[in-house]
Amino acid sequence: MASLSARSVVASTLLGTLPPRLPGRLLVAFAEEFGINPGTTRVALSRMVDRGELVRDDESVYRLAGDLLERQGRQEAGLAPVTRPWDGDWEIHVVRTGGRDAADRAALRRAAGHLGMAERRDGVWMRPANLDPRRLPAARSIVAEQADRFVGRPDGAPAELAAALFDLDGWSATARRLVESMETTSALLAGDAAVSLADGFELAASSLRHLVADPLLPAPLCPPEWPAADLRAAYDEYNQAYRARLSAFFRTRSRVAT
Repeated sequence: MASLSARSVVASTLLGTLPPRLPGRLLVAFAEEFGINPGTTRVALSRMVDRGELVRDDESVYRLAGDLLERQGRQEAGLAPVTRPWDGDWEIHVVRTGGRDAADRAALRRAAGHLGMAERRDGVWMRPANLDPRRLPAARSIVAEQADRFVGRPDGAPAELAAALFDLDGWSATARRLVESMETTSALLAGDAAVSLADGFELAASSLRHLVADPLLPAPLCPPEWPAADLRAAYDEYNQAYRARLSAFFRTRSRVAT
């Protein structure tokens, strides 16, 4: 099991919770499952509030805010992606000439990634135009501030271009490994086997991150036996089983606290 910080545990726990709010005592108790000292978690909670990542109410309940709340929206979109019929067009974003500082370049790179685009060469970002052009307004605004948008059809085989832009083999291999791990662990959870909350949590978080990184290509551009649908199905089943175990943990800790 990888070593996670208190902030990572708190953020990932709330990112996977709907609505994204939990009492501080439960977040502290869950972080203890990762070997994190309660005092360390309380400090992390305070710092996340100061940074605008969390909001704390009068009853010491913490909820997501700011960038983390936007990230949860991207996760939900990744779990239930909405695509459009593809007519062969690509959306192409070309960075305008002129000076940009490192912060602007980094912001553009993050926003373009959130929009599912890849960089063909320095300053040229593109993807098949099969997603809603109005998606993720905050990310679109960042890209629009620095780049002009075009729609076109590049020369050559579109599947070859997609393979050059996105690491499809790498994504596919990781997806299949995660599917196997989730199916195995789901069977253990269904049988009420002893699966540590920490290990199960990391598997859920890794699978969700990988789902959000799905390039969402049109079917004609995907390699044979593309495992995206299998990964989503495995994650749905696994997440239900793990969330049931986690809810039982929270109920137990709530009774102890009262």
